[in-house]
Amino acid sequence: MTVDILAWSRSVLSATPARWLSLAEALPAGLLTLPPAPGEWSALECLQHFVDTEQTVFAARVRFLLAGQDFPPFDPDSQGTRPDLTQAPLELARTFNAQRQESLALVAGLNEADLDRRARHQELGPVTLRELLHEWAGHDLMHTVQAERALMQPFIRGCGPWQKYFTDHAAPPLGKVP
Repeated sequence: MTVDILAWSRSVLSATPARWLSLAEALPAGLLTLPPAPGEWSALECLQHFVDTEQTVFAARVRFLLAGQDFPPFDPDSQGTRPDLTQAPLELARTFNAQRQESLALVAGLNEADLDRRARHQELGPVTLRELLHEWAGHDLMHTVQAERALMQPFIRGCGPWQKYFTDHAAPPLGKVP
């Protein structure tokens, strides 16, 4: 099966901010800030990560690749920021949406000939723009799933005998609603 990475990645990258705007508008802040388990990211931390990577990682990497310039890795633990819990989640989602619209304009200007452009990632070695688009779309989906898994946890913990249907999605340990 041939992947039309330009169309597919544009679709995923376009859908992600709308999903976050919907979640941030509809869900209570307490649910968005609840980590699924100790040491794991809450949905809000996932959203902050999207803001961080949108600001300094993905669009910048597209530009590096288009210019054939090497680029550094990104470590969310040391380079990421913690969410400002005094800021409404909807404001953070709006920030992400605005940033993503700028990135989408950049991606809209890409064409098939750009996909094989190469640069060196300082940690991973040679990479192509095609590979970056795959990674960017996968990154969006991975952290959206991670956030939604975090949102599921209080409901899974409180559903009693139905917990057995959620074993693939439960963050250990299964137990009582906090």
